Amino acid sequence: MPAPLAQAVLAEFKQHFGYEPMLVRAPGRVNLIGEHTDYNGGYVLPAAIDKEAIFAVGLNGGTEIRLISHDLGETFTLANVAEVSPSETHWANYLLGVVAQLQERGVVVPGFDCVFGANIPVGAGMSSSAALECGLAFALNHLLHANIGLMELAHVAQKAEHTYAGVQCGLMDQFASLFGRAGQVVRLDCRSLEYAYFPFDTTASRIVLCNSGVKHSLATSAYNTRREECERGVAVLQQYYPAVQSLRDATVAQLDAHRDELGDTVYRRCAYVVKENGRVETGCRHLEAGDLAAFGQDMYASHAGLRDDYEVSCVELDALVEAARGVPGVYGSRMMGGGFGGCTINLVAPEHVDEFIAHVSAAYQQQFGRVPETYQTTIVAGVSSLAAAAQ
Repeated sequence: MPAPLAQAVLAEFKQHFGYEPMLVRAPGRVNLIGEHTDYNGGYVLPAAIDKEAIFAVGLNGGTEIRLISHDLGETFTLANVAEVSPSETHWANYLLGVVAQLQERGVVVPGFDCVFGANIPVGAGMSSSAALECGLAFALNHLLHANIGLMELAHVAQKAEHTYAGVQCGLMDQFASLFGRAGQVVRLDCRSLEYAYFPFDTTASRIVLCNSGVKHSLATSAYNTRREECERGVAVLQQYYPAVQSLRDATVAQLDAHRDELGDTVYRRCAYVVKENGRVETGCRHLEAGDLAAFGQDMYASHAGLRDDYEVSCVELDALVEAARGVPGVYGSRMMGGGFGGCTINLVAPEHVDEFIAHVSAAYQQQFGRVPETYQTTIVAGVSSLAAAAQ
């Protein structure tokens, strides 16, 4: 039988529309290591997790798009799918954008019905928006026999977010939701889009996210500034090393040789990115060797770089990482995502999870006067149909 959320979404679909839909689950994601490397042509190491969106989707034989948000209890209707455009309903735009992108690729999208619900915490950096886009894209691709490959579906979902939600995201979130595998992380080369899987022992470690409760108020402007600083660094290096097309191609030795010309700030930004790409590569070797302790040290080093050189952390995130250090069974901890708030990601031995949550919560409450939300999760497969389980 489907899980409770899937049962509820399926029941609501049948009640409203009166026929059997296709059921799809689309997971959120975490990124174990490789932060702010994506727009520098580098590596990221995401995984799909067991916080997910569930979709019931069916073709209705007409021209209408009829959407229902199970969680919000809201509906959205568009009379003619051929006239799709951004709407005033924020949540609907993630789905309408997918329709528009399929149409741009020559897919004739007829009227359809969709009920969706999710247990992915919004605003916690687990990419609930990517799950929405990927779930519908996967369902329509199947129902319409469009035969679009998974990588192209990731691009469909990414472009939907760019054009209809107005967020200029990289490809990692959508890629991770579609390409996830149970018990494995996936290293994505953000330049070539080549990818490789590495084992993650889900019996030896749970992934626990600790939400600082701080909103990313500085994130957008600081994100743009960091991109510009990295581009300035590349422009300086290219004068001496024409092969350096992005920081992916640079070395710390090259940065050191031109430190004065780069200036302190640009040097530190670039050094962080170059070292972080190296940490993704060493981290993958540690996972292949089953050495979670060594991988955890890479996570701590990543956080230190984000805090001191890239300067996108905040006191709340730093406090969560420091609190994690003192707890038995914690392999590693770091901030995850754009920065200035959001979550830390922590690898914790299963038998120590309760102790970890209690210790970090108490330390955070003592320092900031509130208890952080925590989410236990594990690594699962990417987007898939639940049709067989629903029978």
